[in-house]
Amino acid sequence: MSYARIIGTGSYLPPRVVTNRELESTVDTNDEWIVERTGIRQRHVAETETACDLAEVAAQRALEMAGKRPEDIDLIVMGTSTPDLVFPSTACLLQGRLGISTGAAFDVNAACSGFIYALGVAHNFMKAGTSKCALVVGSEVMTRILDWNDRTTCVLFGDGAGALVLEASDEPGILSTHLHSDGKYEHLLNVSAGISRNHHLLRETGAFLQMKGNEVFKMAVNTLGRIVDETLEANQLTKADIDWLVPHQANIRIIQATAKKLNMPMERVVVTVGEHGNTSSASIPLALDAAIRDGRIQRGDMLLLEAFGGGFTWGSALVRY
Repeated sequence: MSYARIIGTGSYLPPRVVTNRELESTVDTNDEWIVERTGIRQRHVAETETACDLAEVAAQRALEMAGKRPEDIDLIVMGTSTPDLVFPSTACLLQGRLGISTGAAFDVNAACSGFIYALGVAHNFMKAGTSKCALVVGSEVMTRILDWNDRTTCVLFGDGAGALVLEASDEPGILSTHLHSDGKYEHLLNVSAGISRNHHLLRETGAFLQMKGNEVFKMAVNTLGRIVDETLEANQLTKADIDWLVPHQANIRIIQATAKKLNMPMERVVVTVGEHGNTSSASIPLALDAAIRDGRIQRGDMLLLEAFGGGFTWGSALVRY
């Protein structure tokens, strides 16, 4: 059986930065309130760039670290909830940008869990022997679906992209992935319109992200606690075996609660939410790339990646880097 091993990571944040202080001038909020409740100090906003534009830069950086050429890639799986077009998929657009004409390319929409879902799909392609070198991407322009007059949501989200290159290997890399969903919670976190449902809202008033924050927070903390147990049990490991937690960067309080579940000091948790807010499916690869490039994460370290998103969806991956 082939394993999937991470051989390169890359990320990209658009240059426009919106600080909490700037938001104070447009909505009834303040820097202290935002930082205390979320840990977020600023977010990046893509003014003209699309999800594919962001993904292209992140992918090129991941390929460079991996020492791979675009033509080496035989699979692209992209997590995104903010695609460039209805179709083709943003993964196909990225494939074209990179000059790749072989293999499969497709999007996965699992909201903030999109990258973990994409990683799980690529992992299983490699276990089945149908992919040898895959590009896994999370890319979002969440600010395009925000109501900038809604202080409960506009302070939370930002734009960005992260990518990694997986290579089939006889040595364990990704040890397991765990994916879950429960669709009955759709009303707690959603965008109110699409192509075949409430499509008139897209033309008339716009369709924005809506969230019942307290309910989502409670579900996220409880669900992520359970998936920590599930992941460790599946691999016959203990909490002490985890070197680094690389969580979805949604809210510092959710991250702290998950770390507490692992009995892990915050010094062993990769936290980037303060610098770019919640970038949905891009947040885990952004955090992973930051910690690898600055030397915190070293070869041989055991990593736990986890995320929770609208649907509800949630998932985890256990990785020997």
